Parts: sequence; structure tokens; C-alpha cells
Amino acid sequence: MQEYLRRMKRFHFHSLRLATRLIIALTLMSLLQALLIGGFAWYHLSRSLNEEIAARTVNVAQTIAASDSIIDGIAQRDIDSLNHIAQRLTTVNHALFVVIGDKTATRLAHPNPEKIGASMADDEDGSESSILVLGNAYVYRANGSLGPSMRARAPVFDDTGEALIGVVSVGYSVDQIDHTIARYRFWLLAVLTIALLASIGLAVIIATRLKREIFGLEPEEIAGLFEEREATLESVREGIIAINRDGIITTFNRTAAQTIGIADHTAIPGQSIADVLPESNLISVIEHGQPQFDQEIWLHDRLMIVNRVPVRQGDEIIGAVSSFRARDELDLVSRKLTQIEQYADSLRSQTHEYSNKLHTIAGLIQLDAKDEALKLIGSETLDHQQLIQLLQEDIPNPIIAGCIVGKFNRAKEIGLKLSIDPESHLSDLPETISADQLVSLMGNLLDNALEATWMHRGAHGEVQLSLTDLGHDLIIEVQDQGPGIPESEQRHIFEKGVSSKDDVNHGFGLHLVKLILEQSQGSIHIEPVDEGGTRFICYIPKRRQAL
Repeated sequence: MQEYLRRMKRFHFHSLRLATRLIIALTLMSLLQALLIGGFAWYHLSRSLNEEIAARTVNVAQTIAASDSIIDGIAQRDIDSLNHIAQRLTTVNHALFVVIGDKTATRLAHPNPEKIGASMADDEDGSESSILVLGNAYVYRANGSLGPSMRARAPVFDDTGEALIGVVSVGYSVDQIDHTIARYRFWLLAVLTIALLASIGLAVIIATRLKREIFGLEPEEIAGLFEEREATLESVREGIIAINRDGIITTFNRTAAQTIGIADHTAIPGQSIADVLPESNLISVIEHGQPQFDQEIWLHDRLMIVNRVPVRQGDEIIGAVSSFRARDELDLVSRKLTQIEQYADSLRSQTHEYSNKLHTIAGLIQLDAKDEALKLIGSETLDHQQLIQLLQEDIPNPIIAGCIVGKFNRAKEIGLKLSIDPESHLSDLPETISADQLVSLMGNLLDNALEATWMHRGAHGEVQLSLTDLGHDLIIEVQDQGPGIPESEQRHIFEKGVSSKDDVNHGFGLHLVKLILEQSQGSIHIEPVDEGGTRFICYIPKRRQAL
């Protein structure tokens, strides 16, 4: 018993499943409505029937009192005739009784012959007799000699209509009235019961349909998923915007607000996308139903990478979702990966190269060719010493210097020569570009130049690099000995995925160079070289110009 009570205390309405809760709630609501409507109808029905029967009783009494045969019978005190007429009227009007009395309220006709000659006041409480004196008809309930009844009394006047000569009393049994009301009550209860059962059936249908529409989830599960969705949207580092089919924003996370410079992102949902972002093409996704991936657009003076997909419910498009991120953030990740890759290539190439050199020197020493070994060591260190001295004096930035050293070693590893213009100079970076961006730009240009030269010339080819910041621009020149680039192809080589190689992993380096230059307000030019090859010239302004 205690365990049962403990379990009952733990029971709560909200512990039930959603469908059960809906059925119980809708059933209780329907039951309450049925009780209220039924009680109201029952009250007014009973009241109306009583009033109707009372009015009918009065009308019957007044009609009998105005009958000539009744007036003549009372005037002549014809008791037999009056009793005969009273019995016939009782039957015709389905009444309990019809009693006729003279002006002193002495009974002249009564269903019980023993009551004839007695006073009609026996069936009253004494207060109604005074009404008779005034000549007014009235109705009342009483428990007379024939049982409880609804009674009406009407005065009988002589032929002139002035002298009061008698009284007529008509009664209907209370049982008859209750039977009539009970008949109406049965149909009322039947209708209310059918309505209640229909409401319960409708509640089951609604609960089942709703459960299916919300994928069988309970309210607590939906609330948990909503909180999880909100936390997910706020945790991702991409801006996310969702709209419905009418273009009204339904989702707008904090990153989206920060990316496009909106202070309070909580006030955005509910507004039109056309008001918040007039330049957005999110509506077109709903109209055409086609997803868009990795689209590059300018938004609030920033280059964005945007993905847009329609939201479908079955075969119907009900909205669209867009995720976007600033291109410079993606470029930063790309540059960091490129830088790490360059450092790795530099270390690998140096390790490989010096391993070969050490083996060669070791072999010369074993052969007792010390002069050749010293000469090899001297020539090897001379190139590096010259390069290191140039970088220390004219290009003091360690990140850029490290990139050049890595590419220098990479060139030597594949049998090429990377020549650095001794007049090169780069003291301070322009404010329009960061060291990481410059490393990414130079690294991609040098990689393309080394690859083009090696594929066209093989070993012993040369790539030249020049940097100067003596004017208003930082000028970077990279010259290769490749096959050259036809003029008809020059305008396409900076497009994403365009490459002279079949490998799907190519075609992104020059595209990234172009994006970096656009962001830094720079430009790039391509020139053919007389002896064969191509020269890429980049101009990067030292000061950012107002747009």
C-alpha cells in the first residue's frame, strides 16, 4: 500500500505521453462543455415547459369559464350537467381534473362526488381566495385531494360579463409534467452523449495526426531539440540565416550578426530578408529550388563564401537556409596550411639535400680527396651564406625570409636554381597585406614557376624572384622558363579550378593569388619573356585607398 501511494505521488499529468495528454484534455474539455451546455439547456427547458404548461392550464381554465354551458349550469345550479361537462372537458384536455364552483367557492362539479358541496378552499392555503374576489385568473402548484398538480383558477361571469357567479379550477398532474420533461431530458442527454463521444473520437484523431506531424516526438524532446539547435547555431563559426517561403527571417545566429555588422541579432527574426539584406539572393533559392554551393559574393564590402539550400517538406519548398563565412577567414586557414606545408617542404628538401651532400663529402674523405671535399663544402655554404646575408640585410621579416629559404632549397632539390635579385628590398610590409598573405601569394607564384620550369626545361632551369618597395607599391616579380602562357588563356588562369594539369588538386594557387590581391587592392600582370617563359608582376599598394 505504501509503495502504491509512493508511486501515485510520483505520478504527474506531464509524465503521460502527448497523445494521452491531448485525449484526456480534449475529453475533459468536451465533458465540461457538455455539462455546462446540458445544465443550461436542462434548466431553461424545465423552466420553459413549466411556464408553457402553466400558460396552457390558465388558457384551458379561462376557456371553460367562458363557455355558455358552464355559465348556464352555474346560474341554474345544474349539478348533473356541470359534472358531465367537467368530466368530458377533463378527458378532452388531458387534465387531471376540472372542478367547478359557485361564487362562494362551493364545489358544484368534482371528479369525486363526495367533494361536491364542500368548499374549494380545502385545496388552498387561504391566500388565493382573496384573488377570486377580485375576479382574476391565476395559476399555482398545490397538493390537493387529487394529489400534487399544476392548477389554474378562472372566474365565471354571467351573461353580462359583470357579475361574478362562479369559478373554474383546472389541474394537470405534476407527474404528467415531469414525464413530459423527462422525455425531453432523454433526447437532450442522448444528443449530449453523442456529441461527447464524437468529441472523444475527434480528440483521438487530432492527437494521432499531431503526433505524426511532429515525428512522434514528445514535448520535452522537442524542447530539448530546440535548445540543442539554438546551442548549435550559436556555437558554429559560420553565419546562418533561414527564411520561410514568405521571405521572413526565422533563424539568425550571432555569427551572422557579427559578420555583417548587426549589433542585436535577437531582433532580426521576424523581419523580411529584403529589409535586413537587400542584396541577398536567398529568395531565388525558394523560387528555383536549386541549391548553391561555395558561391563567392561581396557582402558589406567583404568577400563571402556562401552556401544556400532550399528547405523542403515533402515535395513542397517551405523556406531556405544560407550559411556563409568571410573569405579572408578561409584564406587565413588556407595560408596557415600553405605555410606549414612550405615549412615541411623546406625541412624535407634540406634534409634530403644535405643527406646527399654529407654522403658525397664522406665518400671524398674516404678516397683521400680532401681538396675536393673542402671545395664542395665551400661552394655549398657560399650560396647559402649569400642568400642568408641578403635576407638579413634587405628582407628582415622572418616569415617571408623563411618562405624564400624553403623555396630556394626546394629548387635545389629538383635540380633548379632560384635566383634572388640582389637589388631586392622589403623593409616594412604594406598595411594592405599581412605577412601570411604575402607568403601565400609568393609561395603559390614560386611553386607554379618551379613546376612550369622543371616540366619544360628539366634540371638546370632557373626561376628568378625580385622584390622592391622603393615606390608607393610593393612590386613582386616571378619569372620562369616554362612554355609560356598564350594570351587567349591569360584571363582564365586565375579562375578556380583552371589548370594546365589534369590533376583535380590543381587550379587553386593562382585563384588564391588573385583573391589576395583583390583584398589588398593590388593587381597582377603577365608578360612573356624573350628567351621563353613567363613573368608575373604583382603590384600591392602600401596604403589602403578609400573605396
